[in-house]
Amino acid sequence: MTSSKDVAKLAGVSQSTVSRVLNTPEKVDKTKYEKVVQAMKELNYRPNSIARSLVKKQTKSIALLSGPLHNPFFVETTTSIVNYSKQRGYNVNVHFENFGDNMSVYQDVLEREVDGIILSSILYDDPIFPELKKQNVPFMMFNRKHREGGNYVEMDNVQAGRMATEHLIALNHKNIVCIGGPSTMTTFQGRYEGFRQVMEENGLEVSDHNARITDTSEEAIRDVITAILAEKNRPTAIFAATDSIAIFVLDDLIQKGYSVPEDISLIGVDNIELSSHHSFQLTTVGMLEESNLGQLAIENLIEQIESPERECIQETYPVQLVRRSTTREIQP
Repeated sequence: MTSSKDVAKLAGVSQSTVSRVLNTPEKVDKTKYEKVVQAMKELNYRPNSIARSLVKKQTKSIALLSGPLHNPFFVETTTSIVNYSKQRGYNVNVHFENFGDNMSVYQDVLEREVDGIILSSILYDDPIFPELKKQNVPFMMFNRKHREGGNYVEMDNVQAGRMATEHLIALNHKNIVCIGGPSTMTTFQGRYEGFRQVMEENGLEVSDHNARITDTSEEAIRDVITAILAEKNRPTAIFAATDSIAIFVLDDLIQKGYSVPEDISLIGVDNIELSSHHSFQLTTVGMLEESNLGQLAIENLIEQIESPERECIQETYPVQLVRRSTTREIQP
């Protein structure tokens, strides 16, 4: 079996230089670095990652607890997290939210040795928060946050709800239905609050009739749409609390023979990449920054892992309206 000693001999450098190339390549002279890398290729050398992690007291692995993949937002953020981590030399163990019961998922994560934890699946009053703090491992929340704070990055969810609702009211819509998820999640809690504020400011009632809570699955969204279309006074506009919900709504309305926005206007939140697809052209509210929340979160987490003295990160990013083709003005 090829050893680092063999690599050092072929490259004409010391064994400690080989070690630095593997662990702190930025501190190695470019010429020596290239010689070592070439020697590794010629000898087909594979460093022992377990031994390296024991020496450095690092596993070079991160646990990601992601929301459900039926929401493209989490597909995009998971992709960003995995790709960026790989660039920085970390492997990512991905776990997915078990809607309504995450304890088994959390238990699996807490039993593993990792350098950091990144999660979007946390609830506002999630009992796992104290357990995460006990681990003495850096952890970062994104998209959602916990009542007790901690490290997180999020969009301004209240402002997103306000902006979406203000846009519909500016187009003369008064009969507006909000479709969201459980208020145990700060994303839905904040976006509903923004909706409620603007509706009441404009003298419009908010009740169970026009604020529908779902589990965000396609089946649940279809059930809601069937129910609201069956009513005598159907809405002229729908505020979907995520783009994922909005896309399910759009698909179901088209299947039922309705036209968007001619029959019903529709707006979402998140500004996922899919929302700009020519088949959707979804009006939505999203962050000003080009980076998604997963990207911002993983950058901050790795900085915490490598610089433990860093202060707590709590960032709430502003939002903007992205007007496309699914909303229109109606006659007052």
